[in-house]
Amino acid sequence: MNTVVLKFGGSSVSDNINLNIVAQKIIEFKKENNVVCVVSAQGKTTDNLIKEAKELSAIPNEREMDVLLSTGEQVSASKLAILLNMLGHKAISLTGWQAGIYTNSDYQSSKVVDINTSRINKEIEDGKIVVVTGFQGIDKYSNITTLGRGGSDTTAVALAAALKAEHCYIFSDVDGVYTADPKSVKLAHKLSSISYEEMSYISGEGAKVLHDRCVELAEKYDMPIITASTFNTHKGTKISNCMEDTVIKSIIKNDNILLVKIGNIELPYNLINKLINENIKIGKYIIKGKYAEFTINKTDRAKLEKMLDKKNYNISIESVTKISVVGSGISNHPEILKKILDVFKDINENILEIDVSACKISILFSEIVDIKYLNNLHDKCCCKK
Repeated sequence: MNTVVLKFGGSSVSDNINLNIVAQKIIEFKKENNVVCVVSAQGKTTDNLIKEAKELSAIPNEREMDVLLSTGEQVSASKLAILLNMLGHKAISLTGWQAGIYTNSDYQSSKVVDINTSRINKEIEDGKIVVVTGFQGIDKYSNITTLGRGGSDTTAVALAAALKAEHCYIFSDVDGVYTADPKSVKLAHKLSSISYEEMSYISGEGAKVLHDRCVELAEKYDMPIITASTFNTHKGTKISNCMEDTVIKSIIKNDNILLVKIGNIELPYNLINKLINENIKIGKYIIKGKYAEFTINKTDRAKLEKMLDKKNYNISIESVTKISVVGSGISNHPEILKKILDVFKDINENILEIDVSACKISILFSEIVDIKYLNNLHDKCCCKK
């Protein structure tokens, strides 16, 4: 019998009503497959835990944060297993470490280094549905670790690869990958398929569709991902080596970015190493003499400010927007860049940088850009399937 891995996000398991919907979907898959489920924490649980921790400390100890945040997924997994057993289907919940997921020791952004599937395989052989907590594992020192926000996607793909599953399904409240965020762009339409490379760019540019590292893993092990909705039976989007003919796949607006400008730095190159050591993910990095300019995620601001505290730097931190148009071979179509620039012609004085690569055109703006420009850009470039 084939094995499938099903991952359910926080909105899918947010309450007991939704857990029943999830359970019925699992039972349907169990008719023809061995089933391993990966679950996120319920609803806004992780956000609430982070908020409570930051009421105690502006920059909480990262090891202890991993211990705290891992509890959310344990609640979801145990509740789902309780429900499945009550419905007459043998099920067992396993934490990341019980499931044999080993990671490095980069707290809050750990990477999976090995998976020992023996416990999961034993439970499957006993006819059980295995429910695994997403987002977490254990390092070589037996410390609980987490994979970063959205890391349950990576747990699911890693398990699917280790178990040699047929498919990895990622279920959420959205029924696939769209040409833009359907909550912001009314004419956004769903893609039937997309390549790993294109999906990696979409995730990397800030679209809240899939964890970026899960796409890297899927491509490495050629594990097809199907993204679909928990709450309907509509056909989702398949992410694999296949490509559609259309050049533009998706447009992403990312307002979760800060532009950092620092002057009076004696050794600007050394600053890069400090940022890496603090697990602060940087975007573009420009050095001019004793001056450095780079982008970071807003969530890393507190860590950056602590790192730069009491240093004799001239520092400026500003909120900016990056809009990215993603599609394989996009750089071979100069007419697309022309269309993009035409949409932003009345705010071109706010353009800080234009980055063109094989699969992406990104524009960085010096201010938060109104959502109307995203809609206009979509209408001009992506309106037709």
